[in-house]
Amino acid sequence: MSSDAFLAGEALENSRSPSRSDKILKRLLAVLAIILAVELVWLFGITPCMPFNHVEIKGLPELSDGELIARAGIAADSSFINFDSAGAASALEELYMVGEALVEKRFPDTLRISLKPRKACAVAFAAYQGKICPVFFDQEGVVFRIGAPEGELKALSERLPIISGLAFENLAPGIRLPENLKPLLGNLESINTRNPLLLSLLSEIRVHKKPYDGYELVLYPAHAPIRFRVGPELNEEMLRYIMLVIDVFRRQGVEVDEIDFRGGTASFKPKEVRFGQ
Repeated sequence: MSSDAFLAGEALENSRSPSRSDKILKRLLAVLAIILAVELVWLFGITPCMPFNHVEIKGLPELSDGELIARAGIAADSSFINFDSAGAASALEELYMVGEALVEKRFPDTLRISLKPRKACAVAFAAYQGKICPVFFDQEGVVFRIGAPEGELKALSERLPIISGLAFENLAPGIRLPENLKPLLGNLESINTRNPLLLSLLSEIRVHKKPYDGYELVLYPAHAPIRFRVGPELNEEMLRYIMLVIDVFRRQGVEVDEIDFRGGTASFKPKEVRFGQ
């Protein structure tokens, strides 16, 4: 065999057998693959089954973290895998002072609870524990607060419409107003959000119950000695029209005690002149 043929055969044999560096590289890759597999199993298979390491609560000052954790159903073994966040939010929203609850699971071991308080859309006054107190309720008709410091009450009364004519039975935080009042409360919240100045022009909204079913409203403007009778609905357009009527009557010198809008058009009787005036 010639030397050239021998060298060619040896080169071919060397090319077929892996080099030492290749073997080391393959072993290193195998070790890294095993480590990665273990990490993935730990991260996605084991850690989500472990109890929460972090529970973050942004709540209300009057509610303790312990009370909220118990209400949400967070147990010692609660984990990302087995915890029902939607059910926890529903349970928290059953608390009368909570308007909205958001419960989020953050992978792999964090739980976040965010609570929004109920927002008053109106205030009434009623007897409670032997004295007359302000009663605050939201657009769902939930009474979530009774009483307020005098300074705070003045500020709230200037911002919130006052409703009278409500009959509170067994008054206590958490009770609900009659279901048929929810449309009115929703309208008040909408008006107060978009145009609070309109509501500030009313000193009182009286709910007048009908003999058989439903109710009507009697509106008392803050700067005019006139009352307005309307149906159960209240909106911006109606309030603007009422303020326009007041301005027209004032300009024309017409004095009336009451204007009735229940028939769709304004009807009224001029104020009677009393003898001796």
